[in-house]
Amino acid sequence: MEFRRLGRDGPLIPVLGMGTWGLGGYSWPDYSRDREVVELLRYGIEKGLTLIDTAEMYGAGHSEELVGEAIRGLRESVFVATKVLPDHFRYDDVLRACERSLRRLGTDSIDLYQLHWPNPRVPIRETMRALERLVDEGKVRYIGISNFSVREMEEARAALSKHDIYANQVEYSVLERGIEEELLPYCQREGITVIAYSPLAQGRVFQGRAARVLEEVGRRLGKSIAQVALNWVISKEGVVAIPKTSKKAHLDENLGALGWRLSAEDLQILRKL
Repeated sequence: MEFRRLGRDGPLIPVLGMGTWGLGGYSWPDYSRDREVVELLRYGIEKGLTLIDTAEMYGAGHSEELVGEAIRGLRESVFVATKVLPDHFRYDDVLRACERSLRRLGTDSIDLYQLHWPNPRVPIRETMRALERLVDEGKVRYIGISNFSVREMEEARAALSKHDIYANQVEYSVLERGIEEELLPYCQREGITVIAYSPLAQGRVFQGRAARVLEEVGRRLGKSIAQVALNWVISKEGVVAIPKTSKKAHLDENLGALGWRLSAEDLQILRKL
């Protein structure tokens, strides 16, 4: 496994982790594959994918419950990230949401607690004040955000009095590069980790021209489309990726994105996508 530091002075975390959107349900809980999901997550942990990202929104909390089951007895070796819904950004709501997540995850502390989306209806200072209290109480180790623009990040950071933001989780892939113009350079300059969700562009890398180009590059390297696409993402300074998969074989394939780098020629080819 390759590791990258969280923020400027946080712990080392794997450059590849596991996303859990859809594992345990989407808007509502899905209990039909609980045993399979727990086995999948434990298998990933054994393989070194010890960064697990979830959210109170996923499966209406059931995803957190499954993560909690998977990390039981393994908590010290796993970096757990979860998110609070924008509807819970009021001071007391943040505190209560965190308690519920802690209970579902079966842990005393959340490694990275992220604001899932911006919520302009709630003053950001109120929300950040609650997060700082959670850090001071030891219930949260590091503060994160998700889907925040540079302006929103600056407002959130300015609202903090003694802690800082360590990560911004955003969509990023070889086909979805909107963050490269402003957000990625800002995070790299400020020492804020970018956690890339949908690093396989929600499956679009396997379709059309993108698939043909990625396959061509991969053929020369002995790598699959997914491995080339993931390697492209984690080759960026300060970026880690959390692909979601529901199959052990895909977890094994994802690990093949590690331990090598695309050449300048290959990067130029992929830039045209």
